[in-house]
Amino acid sequence: MTLKKEEWFKTWFDTSYYHILYQNRDFEEAERFITNLLDYLKLPGSANCLDLACGKGRHAVYLNKKGLKVTGLDLSENSISEAKPFENETLAFDVHDMRTVYKENTYDVVFNLFTSFGYFDNYEDNLKMLNSVNAMLVPKGLVVIDFMNADFVLNNLVGEELTVIDDIEFHITREYDGSHIYKNINFTDQGEDFSFQEKVQAIKKEEFEMLLEKTGFEVLDVFGDFSLNPFSKETSDRLIIIAKKK
Repeated sequence: MTLKKEEWFKTWFDTSYYHILYQNRDFEEAERFITNLLDYLKLPGSANCLDLACGKGRHAVYLNKKGLKVTGLDLSENSISEAKPFENETLAFDVHDMRTVYKENTYDVVFNLFTSFGYFDNYEDNLKMLNSVNAMLVPKGLVVIDFMNADFVLNNLVGEELTVIDDIEFHITREYDGSHIYKNINFTDQGEDFSFQEKVQAIKKEEFEMLLEKTGFEVLDVFGDFSLNPFSKETSDRLIIIAKKK
């Protein structure tokens, strides 16, 4: 099974192997991050939030537990089907492409977390996505983008590694072509060979600020980790941007 012409995220995120490879993500760290964000944002209890590219809903569920009304959207039908059982009167999930508007003028905050940006071949799709976010926000609404710090990642890129999870050997290589970071994932399961590729644009802080300005946002703050410490191009592992709709 080899991903060819279709956009890579439409296939890879919908496979069981994606969830096997990333099953050891730190949920406690994710919850601490959300808690830190909410302490910073000081949202009213009536705030209506959107978790864009929500995956199986770990952030959305925790935001809802903190008392907020939340909608989680993701392109992966399998991820949304796993999130659906968590739905309640103030938590809903749906399949949706983040490059198009879901509901106009509806949300007080849009969260885009865990490097769920820059998946596209076409740089213009970044503008489509942010324009859609702008349209979905109420006036003066906020967007929170949690992305990798591309400068740090490129300076510390691990070219090759082998990881074994559930008796599957994942052979992983990484490369950078000047615009995208590629992660090639090859493995064999039950006698069948599989090959997938992740790729994400290596968007740096200055580029993000330009994209946000073009799409009608004002950057309020930039942080460098999940504890919301100041951003450093050289040492921060994350690029966390808080911006307001103009």
